[in-house]
Amino acid sequence: MGLDSSFRSEIIQRTRQWKSIPQQTGCLWVHASSVGEVRAAELLVRALQQRLPNRPVVLSTFTATGFELAKKILECPVFRLPLDLSFLILPLLKRLDPAILILIEAEYWPNLLHACSQKRIPVLLTNGRLSAKSFTRYRKLKPWFIWITKPISLFSMRAQAEANRLQQLGIDPARIQVTGNVKFDGLVADEDRAPRPTQLNEITVIFGSTRPGEEAAVAKAISQLSQNPLDYKFIVAPRHVQRCPEVANILKNAGLSVMLHSERKDFADDWTSPVLLVDALGVLNDYYRQGQVAFVGGGFDPNHGGHNILEPAILGLPVIYGRHMGNFEEEARLLTESGGGIQIDRPEDLTSVLETLLSDPKEILKRGALAAEAVRRQKGAVNRNLDLIESLVEKGNPT
Repeated sequence: MGLDSSFRSEIIQRTRQWKSIPQQTGCLWVHASSVGEVRAAELLVRALQQRLPNRPVVLSTFTATGFELAKKILECPVFRLPLDLSFLILPLLKRLDPAILILIEAEYWPNLLHACSQKRIPVLLTNGRLSAKSFTRYRKLKPWFIWITKPISLFSMRAQAEANRLQQLGIDPARIQVTGNVKFDGLVADEDRAPRPTQLNEITVIFGSTRPGEEAAVAKAISQLSQNPLDYKFIVAPRHVQRCPEVANILKNAGLSVMLHSERKDFADDWTSPVLLVDALGVLNDYYRQGQVAFVGGGFDPNHGGHNILEPAILGLPVIYGRHMGNFEEEARLLTESGGGIQIDRPEDLTSVLETLLSDPKEILKRGALAAEAVRRQKGAVNRNLDLIESLVEKGNPT
């Protein structure tokens, strides 16, 4: 498909697709921008369908990838949000007739929000996110931020720090609640997995979601640890699969033997090289289940803001990550304070931290248990948000 036809298809989806949604009456409308938000919305949608079975649920996304994922995993009408233009938004609201609009994380569409206000449709921002970087940007535009968010009935924030930033931007504390991160509720502990090894030569280290500039430090760490007579194993999973040839070269230039995930005949079989390079999507969690220690990339560059450190943590792995965790600020704080997470300043620190950790299997077990417990204690956000949704639907829009 050429560029022109792709652009035309995009415009058609964004302007017409919502017309395929059947006429609704008092539906619960959830909007999740992209794939990450759709994953959070999945938990909320399923819970809403159980608790309020007489209320239809519809979900909208902004990106095409979010739309495709939502269609695949959810049993409710799904459409892409049209352009934020009044002549599209008003007919959409008429078709949906929502009892509430539930926004996931950080979605501010001026025409949509103010149209909801005019029609007295309550709006809940759930799993609310406001990073330090976004706070700095919004603070420069404080009057605009107050105006654009005025139609939001209630901000349900992931963490107290993010709620505090909202207050500093001028949002009335009465419109803010801290309910936790719904993504914690989607994490499943591996209760049936085999007991953790207590021998030094049974340790596998997973380097997940690595980014450019990190793999050289990863290769150095693996090379250094490989000089140990113990038979450590290492798994490297770049954030973007298309970078695997580049990452393979970095590892090989460090003198390391590399096998690709795609070369394995059976996932359950052992691999022959010290380093396994994951060149496939959707298998990282399976590899976390096979490991004892995890490093999660993306935390050395503030533009990346870190990646998901909860998935290895709930499986009982101690997790190492960088200092720039803006997208996972609360998660990093929780894991670091629990002792289950180890935050380092530079990629160059990776070797020494791993050498210390891998020399003490009991410390690995201890930190892994602390990581899993820290995640388990945070569960319950979905139910807290369901209570807010029920309350807002019953009361209507207070603005």
